Amino acid sequence: MRKLKMLTVILFLLSATLSTNAQPGKPEREEKIEKFKIAFITERLDLTVEEAQKFWPVYNQFNNEMKELRKFRKPGVDFKEELKNMSDADVEKMIDTEMANRQKEIDLVKKYNAQFKSVLPVKKVAMLYRLEREFQRELLDKLRDRKNDGDGPPPRRR
Repeated sequence: MRKLKMLTVILFLLSATLSTNAQPGKPEREEKIEKFKIAFITERLDLTVEEAQKFWPVYNQFNNEMKELRKFRKPGVDFKEELKNMSDADVEKMIDTEMANRQKEIDLVKKYNAQFKSVLPVKKVAMLYRLEREFQRELLDKLRDRKNDGDGPPPRRR
């Protein structure tokens, strides 16, 4: 009975979340990751139907705002090479910008922490922060496994 209830919650959340977050042209891979994250967090937090209905809209807004903050980072840049070509003043400016961006992220987490506590018990809020890190590790492990097709070193566990 418990598994049926959880499956119902997950299916409800997937349909509700994806319909509100659906963006034209959104890559299929990104949608799969979102589905995996919803299922992962819902199951591990052991959300009730009522908690899930209140939690996911708040979490999705938080996640969207966090993505907005992070979209200006330059992925895939060879940092060592970039530093070689920068003046000390430019490097200092880059460091200051990074610190300001990290502070904005911390401020956003603080803002949403209060909102999470208004829709979930405080122990589940504490678990949420751990589960986000756990989800990232799990996702990286899955991607690493897929890339290696099972050949190569086992995924890192922390």
